[in-house]
Amino acid sequence: MTYIPLGYADLAIAALLVLINAGLSLALRLGLEGRLVLAAVRMVAQLLLVGLILQGLFAVASPWLTLLAALVMVAFAAHEIRARQARPLTGAWTHGLGGGAMLLAGTAATLLALTTQIQPDPWHDPRFALPLLGMILGNAMTGVSIGLDRLLTGVVRERAAIEARLALGHTRAQALSGPLREAFRAGLIPVINSMSAAGIVFLPGMMTGQILSGTPPVEAVKYQILVMFLIAGATGLGVLVALLGGARRLSDPRHRLRLDRLAPDKG
Repeated sequence: MTYIPLGYADLAIAALLVLINAGLSLALRLGLEGRLVLAAVRMVAQLLLVGLILQGLFAVASPWLTLLAALVMVAFAAHEIRARQARPLTGAWTHGLGGGAMLLAGTAATLLALTTQIQPDPWHDPRFALPLLGMILGNAMTGVSIGLDRLLTGVVRERAAIEARLALGHTRAQALSGPLREAFRAGLIPVINSMSAAGIVFLPGMMTGQILSGTPPVEAVKYQILVMFLIAGATGLGVLVALLGGARRLSDPRHRLRLDRLAPDKG
């Protein structure tokens, strides 16, 4: 396997494209040039730092350090899920719900791949475990955040209808079934779109990276298919767990709607 090494000068040439976009924003008075440059600088700093950390983790190959890195990744995913909610839940649920869903879904999908399809030696080798977990979390996080946001805002929007159904004797599961179905559908749309367009509209990042590093295209395709299946499974599981937990939090054992457990609208 061969790959073409990149120098910092090569990256600087590619960065000119970002500067061109910043110049267009400045010329058109869009006001995005500062945010664009800051995002690019932040991205470079974060990726360089992650590269150094991963290099150290790969050299040590400690299961405990790998577990610690995985938990940090899940914690950041939980923070991002919370940040994308217009009206998040209050208290520990604000991060715990998304984090718990991501931990369960990401762990299940990653362990499945490591112990059945890939089977590295040792099975917890961070060179395989962390990139897999990162791809799964990054994609499943989108579905979970969209699904949760759709559920929480949908319950507020349909409050009158839900409370009317509860007053008629429906259980909380029956009264919330409409917003739950809509939220679950919304959470799965991104991964469905990704699978539908992969290979025709775009070449996924993992597959492209493997091909550029010298992996035969057919082998790269196999790995990409595996990853897409893992992402789809983790997304479905994560969205389901998050939505069921959110619906349970928005009601109580006496089948009452508890919108007081939502934070005020950010807008």
